[in-house]
Amino acid sequence: MPGPHPAVAATRRAVRRVLEEIPSPRHVLAAVSGGADSLALAAALAFECDPRRPAVVRAGDVRAGAVVVDHGLQEDSAAVAASAAATCRDLGLDAEVVRVEVAPAGEGGPEARAREARHAALEDARLRVGADVILLGHTRDDQAEQVLLGLVRGSGTRSLAGMPPRRGHLRRPFLDLDRATTRAACEAAGLLPWDDPHNDDPRYLRVRARALLARVEDDLPGTSAALARSADLLRDDADALDALADDLLAHVGGTSCPVGLVADRPAALRRRVWRGLAVAAGVPAGDLRAGHLAAIDALAVDWHGQGPVDLPGGTRAVRLASPPRIRIGYSPPPRVR
Repeated sequence: MPGPHPAVAATRRAVRRVLEEIPSPRHVLAAVSGGADSLALAAALAFECDPRRPAVVRAGDVRAGAVVVDHGLQEDSAAVAASAAATCRDLGLDAEVVRVEVAPAGEGGPEARAREARHAALEDARLRVGADVILLGHTRDDQAEQVLLGLVRGSGTRSLAGMPPRRGHLRRPFLDLDRATTRAACEAAGLLPWDDPHNDDPRYLRVRARALLARVEDDLPGTSAALARSADLLRDDADALDALADDLLAHVGGTSCPVGLVADRPAALRRRVWRGLAVAAGVPAGDLRAGHLAAIDALAVDWHGQGPVDLPGGTRAVRLASPPRIRIGYSPPPRVR
């Protein structure tokens, strides 16, 4: 009897590896949009958790479901979400549709606001049903695009490390698979994915990055895979640097750091200490820029009498004397007389 299509087998193996890492009993949700990546994810999860087959991972009960988030950003979004949920039910998964409101304006672009609303809805769903983890369908192509966007922004190691395979209750089984594999898995399984028209809208930075990466891939095959491998290596480096910075921060306490504690450390460590202090003082991590951290660093290692450094959220970094130290804290606005 022939086995499953190679693409189907690859998606199942990827999901199985994640399931095997979760202590039994397990309750797993798949985040499903209706696109090829998430439908392939749902199909693989349903197969691996099917109680009618002696699955490798069934050392105890496994409950599986799906959450479809309707962002309401397109006229037919409700119909698309309902169709995706119906497909998940046909596969054997409990499925629910969650409608979210994406703020029309605010910090970050529309993609960032939609992602924030989606992740909040997924976490609410996880808590509501008591699930252990949520599976996301990001692929190696998504990872390469993430790294490319980080390069364009001139970001640091952590940003170039891309998306981690696991973070909190989130798991990304498909980061070693490309988008062609998930599409082939859907075709082999007879699933009809939905193609989001926003994925072809050049107003979105990620769409332009995807198009650029496709052109580079035509001339230099393997570029996407190389970028994804680079993300893995950089993530290891970033994890090591973060751990060293955390050790330093443990000796600081509060939001004031002696200059002598960090002045002779590598710049990569110092920047992480300043970031940690700023976040502890209430600065949103996403609002901190390289320029902020460089200006704080200059207070410690290039001191020539400069004034305080203004940071987002009304906070300020200052250099204090006796002994020399950097303090980051809220600076109330001056009174208007």
